[in-house]
Amino acid sequence: MSEYAHLRLADRIDARRRPVDVLFVGINPGVRSALTGHHFAGPSNRFWKLLYESRLVPEPVTFEDDDRLPEWGLGITNLVARPTPGVADLSRAELRAGRSALERKVLRHRPRMVAAVGIIVYRALFPEEKIVVTGRSARQIGGTTVWVLPNPSGRNANFSYDEMLSAFRSLQRHVARNRPVNPSRR
Repeated sequence: MSEYAHLRLADRIDARRRPVDVLFVGINPGVRSALTGHHFAGPSNRFWKLLYESRLVPEPVTFEDDDRLPEWGLGITNLVARPTPGVADLSRAELRAGRSALERKVLRHRPRMVAAVGIIVYRALFPEEKIVVTGRSARQIGGTTVWVLPNPSGRNANFSYDEMLSAFRSLQRHVARNRPVNPSRR
């Protein structure tokens, strides 16, 4: 286990305030996120910029604003709670347990969409899938459709920023088209 294992990063989900349109799911907290107490806090992570530029949030935000996500019908969690320097530090058992925990969260909070933030997250959820593409998946967790987004880490060389933004915008369009007229009621 790592020296950061004692740190825990709180979920930012509050379906009592407003129904959750999208529950973003990361693989696990990085060290900087664990130390700051905020999701996607790495200096090269583009998650927050992508949220704003895709119009998923109405104003520019940073990792320090993660507790505001429920204001906009968004939530955030991780598949595995234990912070690590990298995904390679996670065991298969942790990923399996994380899937079960995520399913319980989805059943409790009933988001309209689960967004796997990174193909690695999706593969951890559905290891039998051989080909993974960004966008709406045919798979569900807890009865909720899963959407696949590129990992916004600055270390992700598989996607350009424009490709990432396109994927986030596609999610935003789907959410906007399918949002109930009165989002405070289900």
